[in-house]
Amino acid sequence: MSPADSPLTLEQILATAEDAVRRYGPDKANVVDVARALGVSHAAVYRHVASKAELRELVVARWTEAMMSPLRAIVAETGPAPRRLRKLFDTLIATKRRRAAEDPELAMAYRTLAADAQTVIEAHVDELVALHAAIIRAGVKEGAFRKVDPTAAGRAAFSAMWRFHHPAHAAEWGKPGEKEAMDDVWRLVMGGLLAAKSPAKKTARVAAAKTSGRKSSRKSHR
Repeated sequence: MSPADSPLTLEQILATAEDAVRRYGPDKANVVDVARALGVSHAAVYRHVASKAELRELVVARWTEAMMSPLRAIVAETGPAPRRLRKLFDTLIATKRRRAAEDPELAMAYRTLAADAQTVIEAHVDELVALHAAIIRAGVKEGAFRKVDPTAAGRAAFSAMWRFHHPAHAAEWGKPGEKEAMDDVWRLVMGGLLAAKSPAKKTARVAAAKTSGRKSSRKSHR
């Protein structure tokens, strides 16, 4: 069976649409140009996508989905919530920046396509917020974070780090002081999340330290 006779798949359509966008810009993410590039009829493409708008949404969804696996894996890990939350921040930032560097044409077109795919973008942001919320919820449960609404805190934490990973701020990435600015925002986020040490626990620790000191002193005089 020749490639032309092989059943057309949605994966082929989206890969071809991405390639057309890289070569000619976001306007080429349409059924006519994709069908021409594949050497098939418009009807063959329309069996998989209902319109140009849906095709563009699927291209955006494919782009966003490609970065989610490592982020979901961090949420599934065990360990202290503050460490996992910082790892989530760092991985999100590194992943988006790496993709922008490795595929700059598609990254640039993505911003244009995303403007017409708001439902997809909103779902993507909602999942990112949910990942932050899941770690914060675990942190509240383990006592590392104070009692907060995990979803509200997750959205706030995600929004606080926005400029370090959103493509709209790509021109700022790598500028002097960028790393220091990111660490400053991180400390601010942690300042709002970390549970305060209770006076009772602090008093108990001081008493335990004093008792330990007295015991050591008595031993040294025996």
